[in-house]
Amino acid sequence: MASRFSGALQLTDLDDFITPSQECIKPVKIEKTKSKTGAKIKIGEDGYFDISNGQEQKLQKVEITLADCLACSGCITSAESVLVTRQSQEELLRVLSERKYTDTRGNTNEVSLVVVSMSPQPVLSLAARYKLSPDDAVKKLAGYFKSIGVDIVLDMTVAEDLCLLEAQQEFLQRYHEQQSDPTSKQLPMLSSSCPGWVCYAEKTHGNFILPYISSTKSSQQIMGALVKGEMSRRRGLAPAALYHVTLMPCYDKKLEASREDFYTELLSCHDVDCVVTAIELEQMLSNSGKSLCDVSEAELDAVWGGEAEAPGLRGHAGSGSGGFAHHVFLHAAEQLFGITDPTMVYKELRNPDFKELTLEREGQVLLRFAVANGFRNIQNLVTKLKRGKSPYHYVEVMACPSGCLNGGAQVRPSDGESGRELVSRLEAAYGALPRAQPARSHLASHIYHSLHGPGSDKVRAMLHTTYHAIQKDDIALNIKW
Repeated sequence: MASRFSGALQLTDLDDFITPSQECIKPVKIEKTKSKTGAKIKIGEDGYFDISNGQEQKLQKVEITLADCLACSGCITSAESVLVTRQSQEELLRVLSERKYTDTRGNTNEVSLVVVSMSPQPVLSLAARYKLSPDDAVKKLAGYFKSIGVDIVLDMTVAEDLCLLEAQQEFLQRYHEQQSDPTSKQLPMLSSSCPGWVCYAEKTHGNFILPYISSTKSSQQIMGALVKGEMSRRRGLAPAALYHVTLMPCYDKKLEASREDFYTELLSCHDVDCVVTAIELEQMLSNSGKSLCDVSEAELDAVWGGEAEAPGLRGHAGSGSGGFAHHVFLHAAEQLFGITDPTMVYKELRNPDFKELTLEREGQVLLRFAVANGFRNIQNLVTKLKRGKSPYHYVEVMACPSGCLNGGAQVRPSDGESGRELVSRLEAAYGALPRAQPARSHLASHIYHSLHGPGSDKVRAMLHTTYHAIQKDDIALNIKW
C-alpha cells in the first residue's frame, strides 16, 4: 500500500506520491544470549521466537518513530509500515481517555487541557466529502472534537497571518542583503511551510540549498508556539499540561511536529503533540459509525477571548496553500518600489503547477516570483539554481501537485469524480472563503507588538527555526549494488 507522505520524500523515482522505500534503515542493537550448546530459532504463530537453553524468548519488537525517519539518511517508508508513535488517531483517542501522554524525552505529563487547531484545507476536504458548506463543516468538526473530549477548538488564522507577515519581513531583509553582497546566498528565498519539501532538501541537497530556504516557521508551528506559550501562561498552566493537536492536509506535518527543533527546552515540550489529517478524521468517524453530517454543531473558541475578529474559517489571497507568493509579492512591490496596486497575473510555464509572477516598470522586470508544486517542478527549480540560472527572487514551494488542497492526507475522490475535478472544487471553495488580511489583523498586530516587532530577539525565537543537512550514511545496507 502506497504511503500518503508527499512525493518530494521519494528519492528512488519520480513518482508524485511516495511508494515504500527500501532505503529506510534503523540500526538495531541485538542483545545476544550466551549458550554453550547453541540455539535454534523457530517461528511461532504470533511471530519469531528465540529458543535459548530450552527456554523460549520472544524477540523484541522494533519500533520506528518519525524522529528516526527524520534522522535517517535514506527515505521515508510507507505510513502503513512505519510505527508512527505519538502521531496517530489512536494516540489522540488514548490521550483523551487517559488524560496523560508521554513525550519524546520519556516524560509522562498529566493533561489539563486538550486543544485542537484546524487549518482550512482539511476542513474543506471534509466538507466536500460530506457535502457540507465550509461553515457547517467547521461547526460540525468543532462539535465532533468536543464530543470526544477536546476542550478547545481553534482556527489557525492568526498563525497563518503571523507566518505571512514574518515571511514578508524576511524577504525584505534578504533582498537588501543580496543587494549589498551579490555573492551571498539570500535569493531566491524559498518558502519553508511544506515539511515534505524541507525534508527532501535536507536529505538530498543539504548545505547547498538550505541557505535559500526561509527560516520563518510554518503556521502549524507558530500556532503551537502560541498555544504552548501564551495560552498556557494566560491560563496558569504548565505548557506540558496542554496537549496540542492540529488538523492538517498531509502526513508530512507529522514529520514537522516531530522535529527536535520544535521541542522547546524552556517549556519542556513540543509545540505540537499530535497531528491528525482529513483522511484520519474520516476514519475516526467511520470507526465510530458516524457521519459528520449527523454530529451536533459547536462554535469555534476564540484564541484568547475578547478579540476584535470573530473566530472562523478564512482563506488568504493567492494559492490554496496559503498565498505566500501573493502576499510577499504585494508587500515587496510596495516597500521596495512604491507600487501599491501591481498587476497580479500568474503566467503558466511548463505545466499548471509551475507559475510565474513578475513586477515590471517601464519594460524592466523588478521582481520575479514563482509557484512550484510537485516533485518534478521542484527538481527543475533546484537544477536551475545549481546551474546559476534561476531568475527568481522568491518561490512558493509545495511538494504535492496542486499544493496543500491536494495534500496526501486529504480525502480521496469518490462517486467517479477525478482527482483534478475534486481539487478544482476545493480551489473554488477556498477562493470563496472570507479573506483574511494579515496586515489588518488586530490579533496578529497585537502579538507582533508584544514581541517587540519584526527583527526582535523574541520574534526570532518564536517565529523562526533552523534546518540541517542530513549526511548520507555509506553503510552496507544503504549501497545500491
